Formats: sequence, structure tokens, C-alpha cells
Amino acid sequence: MAATVVGSSGNVEVVCQSVPVTSAKKAPVCVLGTGLIGGSLLRAAVGAGYDGWGYNRSAAGARAARADGFAVTEDLPAALQRAADADALIVVAVPMPAVDHILSSVATFAPQCALTDVVSVKTPVAAAVHKHGLGARYVGGHPMTGTAESGWAATDPDLFRDAVWAVGVDVGTRADPWTRVARLALDCGSVVVPVVAEEHDRAVARISHLPHVLAEALALSGASGGDLALGLAAGSFRDGTRVASTAPDMVRAICEPNSDALLDVLEETLTVLGAARDSLRAENSLVDLVEAGHDARQRYESARRWEITDVRPGDHHWLEDLRAAGQRGGVITRLD
Repeated sequence: MAATVVGSSGNVEVVCQSVPVTSAKKAPVCVLGTGLIGGSLLRAAVGAGYDGWGYNRSAAGARAARADGFAVTEDLPAALQRAADADALIVVAVPMPAVDHILSSVATFAPQCALTDVVSVKTPVAAAVHKHGLGARYVGGHPMTGTAESGWAATDPDLFRDAVWAVGVDVGTRADPWTRVARLALDCGSVVVPVVAEEHDRAVARISHLPHVLAEALALSGASGGDLALGLAAGSFRDGTRVASTAPDMVRAICEPNSDALLDVLEETLTVLGAARDSLRAENSLVDLVEAGHDARQRYESARRWEITDVRPGDHHWLEDLRAAGQRGGVITRLD
């Protein structure tokens, strides 16, 4: 790995540019689930020079992808047999409730393929992977991007450009599949953050899943105010409720599998809100909440990422070293 950039976590698109991966041959990619994330990944991978194909449960979704020139089938065994024949990297891109069925088919038709996923929680996926005997070639993944839209029609090959892509460095992860997953993330335009599953899930409960819950509550509060409140609503309400426009089933599929971590952060947030309520009632003041919140936002805006340059996959203690670097804000922008 070589030093290339230093970026800001608050303004990735301005100062953090992913560097194209060089020299290594791009292994084929088989994407299972071609909705917003999986379909965008397939588009991005093919655009970056990968041989890629996919599977989609919905016949209409598969037809739409084929109409755009992508090899997407409703025949899961056929897609997996092609992956096995080509030694492809398989990407599981279905909601958590469908993961077990997909992994069962992978175990039947392509058990020797390298395997990753783009599901928003990592611990339950890893448990399912190991239950099906697929752990030896598995590397967890989660691109931190998305929109409120869904389906093939919403896919965008630039969705991952300058995004963060979490790539697992859990105990037992092997260097070869890890490198393939990281290289795919980089070629799609993302920067890689190495992280273990449990720490990933606790972090995304705070910065992804809790915002979904708060957005739903805020949207409900606004609607409860009737037509006048909604008629007066402007930027704060619009921005604060953006993700509440996500399909309810999708929100549940994102948040509920991470319920333990989400419950912890919800309790913490309710304590903060309770203290603000009590202060407002007793002293007509929100000073503690707004000053602490402002400082926290400033910390986010000024946070600096740094390039991981001294850890190579497969080296002694490479998993532990990458985990520690990720905890300190380190990112990977290229592989030599």
C-alpha cells in the first residue's frame, strides 16, 4: 500500500479521491441481488472493467437490468454455477431476511468462491456464513452509501464514488479474498476502512440506524401538526426526515438485525433528550444540548482521515494492525 491522500470525514468528496488500482487482473464478480446497492455495484464493476453478472429474485428487475445490457438472471443456480466455473467473487446484496436462503444456495453451487456482502450489519451475516460452512473465503463488506430509492431503476454506477466501504478484518480472514474485496471497493471509487464485525455494528447503530429511527419520529411529529405544520416545513424538516422516505420494509431490514446495538444507543439518546426536556422545563434552556451538539458536529466536520501505508495483507499480525488503524481513522485508497 502506498500513501496517496489525506481526507476529511466531513467532506470526502472535496479532499479524498480514490486512486485507481493498477496492474492486478480483475477477477469476475457475481452480484446476488440487483437492487439499489447490488445493481449499482454491478454497474460500477462492469464500468471499471470487471466481467460481471448477477441474479435478481424479481423477474421484472432482472428484465430491466438485461434491457440495460447487464447479464442478470432470475435463475440463482445458473448464476452461481457460472461463478463457480469462473472462480468469481460472489457479492451477497440482498436484505438480511433473505441472506440465509442465498447462502444456502452458495453452499450448494459455489462453495469454493470468494464471498463478500454489502448488508448493513456484519455480525448476523458472519454468523450465517459460518453456519453454512462458508467462512474460509468470506470477507464482510458494507459500502456506506445509498439513497431513499430502491430497485434497478434507482441504480447508479457513481453511487460509491468517494464513499467509505467497510471491509472486514475479523479473526480468520484470509489475505487473498480480502484483497479481492478491497480491490473491488477501490475500483468502484470508494475508500476502504478496515473494521471487525462487532465494532462495525456498534458504530453504524449510531451513525446510520439511529438516524433512520429519529427521521421516522420527526416525520411523525411534523405530520401530527397537520396541514399548517407541513405547509411551514422547510429545510430543517426536509433534511432531518430525508431517510424516512425509504420503504418501511427496507428500514426494518436495515435496523432490526442490529437491535442490540440500536437499543443501546436509543437508550443513550433518550437520556440526552430527557435531560434537555428537564432543562427546558426547569430553566427554559437548551444550552447543554445545543452546545454539546454543535461541538460534536464540528468534530465531525474537522475529523481527518489518514492513509494506511505500512500494512500488507498476509503479513504477520496484518488483521490486528489494520483493525487498529481503522479504529484511529485510517483508510486505504490503493493496493500495490
